[in-house]
Amino acid sequence: MTPARPVPAAALVALGLLLPLSACATDAPAPAEGAEAGSTVVVTASDDACEASRLDLTAGISTFEVTNAGSQVTEVYVYDGDRIVTEKEDIGPGTSYELTVDLAEGSYQLACKPGMVGDGIRQDLVVAASAQAEEVDPLAEQAVADYRAYVQEQADAAVPLVTGLADAVRAGDAERARELYAPSRVPWERIEPVAESFGDLDPRMDAREADLAPGEDFTGWHRLEKALWTGEELAPVADVADQLVADVTELAGRVPEAPLTPTSIGNGAKELLDEVATGKITGEEEAFSHTDLVDVEANVDGAQEALEALRPLVGRSDPELLAELDARFADLWEALEPYRDGDGWVSYDTLDEAQRRDLSRAVDGVAEPLSGLAAAASR
Repeated sequence: MTPARPVPAAALVALGLLLPLSACATDAPAPAEGAEAGSTVVVTASDDACEASRLDLTAGISTFEVTNAGSQVTEVYVYDGDRIVTEKEDIGPGTSYELTVDLAEGSYQLACKPGMVGDGIRQDLVVAASAQAEEVDPLAEQAVADYRAYVQEQADAAVPLVTGLADAVRAGDAERARELYAPSRVPWERIEPVAESFGDLDPRMDAREADLAPGEDFTGWHRLEKALWTGEELAPVADVADQLVADVTELAGRVPEAPLTPTSIGNGAKELLDEVATGKITGEEEAFSHTDLVDVEANVDGAQEALEALRPLVGRSDPELLAELDARFADLWEALEPYRDGDGWVSYDTLDEAQRRDLSRAVDGVAEPLSGLAAAASR
């Protein structure tokens, strides 16, 4: 792929918000001028609670103004049953984040995870039907259709790639399996926020060993990665490979039911850049194979696809943001270019701390304006 090349469709799933089991809802603040009453929720997270200005909303676009007042990094989620509707990870102590979310009528759970562990502090969130008839926006419909087609294309492409990896594992061919490992992850990394919305698929497929709670099974890509790069016998992980094939096949079959909106696509694009900043740049994602730059390329591809799907909407509402994002993506591809190695990338463990900091700055340069994409797409 060439830096800053134009791409067609678009990206992904929503982001989160949250509240606590122990927190009590306070009086809702007055809505901002021009905003529908109830469209803004102020959320204050701490180490043992999460206080929200309200737990009753009206269907449509809502803004969650989240502040982490605790001493630990936290995450915020909204669940529809077991399905993740939206999430935001890695909200540091003393920092704030504004989430724009499109919620349909229904019952949800809001969750806050201090320390980013466990089931979190949860309570019910109720979204009532809107009294206003929803207008159909042809640009929004086209954006969703284009992105869904892209997600389906990527999910379908993952099935034979993962099947090839599993075949090599079952055959005990470690060299071939190592060759296929990183390419098999590329489609997943491009659409991961959508995949994460389907309950337990994400932890089964992509959990890192360091993130597992005591007693949790270590499965998926990273279990195979560890076996392949530490010299383990492959026969004991053949079942892991088979389950990964089953999971990626399930993912491909569930794309048509993925709840996509322009807002969730924009939020997903930001989530992909957050994935780069918090997992790939640190070298934690591919701890054994050091193929992190393959993942980085795929994450950036997916985020840029999201932007392309939303381009007509954002061009209509905020052309300055669109121009800034185009420029920042070009800068990011330029920063990545020195680490290309033929058709692939150098091993990430060959980059020194200064090089990693330079890449981190380039990622942050895109991520900051990208945080406004969902809001711009919803106007």
